[in-house]
Amino acid sequence: MNKYIYNIILLVIAFLLLPLNANAFIVVIDPGHGGKDYGALGVKAKEKDINLSVALLLGDMIKNDLKDTKVVYTRNSDKFLSLRERADIANKVSGDLFISIHTNSIAKKAKNRKTISGASVYTLGLHKTEENLEVAKRENSVIELENDYSTSYSGFDPNSSESYIIFELNQNKHIDQSIEFASAVQDEFIHTANRKDRGVRQAGFLVLAATSMPSILVELDFICNPTQEKFLNSKSGQKKLATAIFNALKKYANKYNKTIVTNTNNTEITSTPKQTKEIKINDIEYKIQFLTSSNIINKKDKRLKGLNPVEFYKENNIYKYTYGSTASWDKALSILNEIKAKFPEAFIVKFKDGKRIK
Repeated sequence: MNKYIYNIILLVIAFLLLPLNANAFIVVIDPGHGGKDYGALGVKAKEKDINLSVALLLGDMIKNDLKDTKVVYTRNSDKFLSLRERADIANKVSGDLFISIHTNSIAKKAKNRKTISGASVYTLGLHKTEENLEVAKRENSVIELENDYSTSYSGFDPNSSESYIIFELNQNKHIDQSIEFASAVQDEFIHTANRKDRGVRQAGFLVLAATSMPSILVELDFICNPTQEKFLNSKSGQKKLATAIFNALKKYANKYNKTIVTNTNNTEITSTPKQTKEIKINDIEYKIQFLTSSNIINKKDKRLKGLNPVEFYKENNIYKYTYGSTASWDKALSILNEIKAKFPEAFIVKFKDGKRIK
């Protein structure tokens, strides 16, 4: 009889733990750092506390305003979690979106340490600038607080540039959705939270590599800048930052609520203005992709940095801007080198019969 009652109790508990809506859109919010891992430090504030405060505000906004959306925190208190544990939480609940929240900083010896500012949003990828690599190194270095981290992460050394080659080989099938959401969040950081635009970037973050869903990592602003530290540590500042992420999330969830389909052929080509091309039918066409945006950019927009003429193609509602057009790989490399000074993260993309191929 006792065993029977015990089994009934377990069934009741299991039922209570089931989500009310099995089709809920699951957002996993990951406040970076925590516990013995303070993260970046300001004069008074700690990154781990700022990250948690913004995460909890964001979660409350989602719970209050987004129907059929479930919030899962990797942590909702001041405790330490490994990067693998964070990703495991997200994967076990089959999350639809993963948002890792962080606060930026630069080296103490940097001349602009107290003046640098701005928000940026990262997706998984191979770093294309030294700055992006340094951010990834700093965020990944948390694994050094774990016992025998070299074994746990298959010999990955967060301080070795060579270790990051794995991210060039890792083809994340959710990259298009990740970039789309990242672009929307970055736009909101600029217009809602009034942050300086440091752009959507790519770098090798272990926590993003280990998640099996569209994922982003946000750097809210620079805690090493006293002015930005005050903003980051204020209730009003944290609310603006949480609101910015929420606004982008609301649009994304309404569009993709359980309907995300990865389709590399779902590409719409549009251009403005047209460029002169010497591309024959069936030729592989090489272009230089240098910028992405959730909205169409005016040809005189400062973000284009005077580059003209440019084209864009639309992929999963993201406008991806390109420059140049050639059937020669060597010529494409030459064009890439020309614009690297203005757009260090630019890269070559391939098209055939008007459609991008990967």
